[in-house]
Amino acid sequence: MIEYSSLTCPHCRQFHTEILPKIKKNYIDTGKVKLIYRDFPFDQLGLLATVMARCAPLKRYFGFIDVLFQKQADWSRSQDPFGELSRIGKLGGLNPSDFDACLKNQELIDGLVEKRLEGQKKFDVNATPTFIIDGDHKIVGSQPYEEFEKVFSQKAK
Repeated sequence: MIEYSSLTCPHCRQFHTEILPKIKKNYIDTGKVKLIYRDFPFDQLGLLATVMARCAPLKRYFGFIDVLFQKQADWSRSQDPFGELSRIGKLGGLNPSDFDACLKNQELIDGLVEKRLEGQKKFDVNATPTFIIDGDHKIVGSQPYEEFEKVFSQKAK
């Protein structure tokens, strides 16, 4: 299952905090489903948050994603979102100078934009979250756990 997600998307936050834990427990942790997470930032703030998460050491990346979704309302609606993201990064071990350097890493930014365009072209992704299961089944938007369960069961046959 490929997930296209934006860190500023409230429906993506809902998926990550409410539905993904059930999918992880019943399908990912049991080896029945593999999750591939694709950053799909829709706005400048989402891109900024994505760059910060990508600058973290690889083993901490999903920890950053989890915190950014859990604290989404705090940083995305802040009068100083850059400051809030910097604070979150610092708590996760990313020092401010590394964060600043990451924001200037054009290769990283171009790669994120390229992956987004690839998702648009290959799977017609134009909303988040969007899920591609086995390359041919598309789920768009925040759907209940049962919708994923139904598709996984059909694909297992």
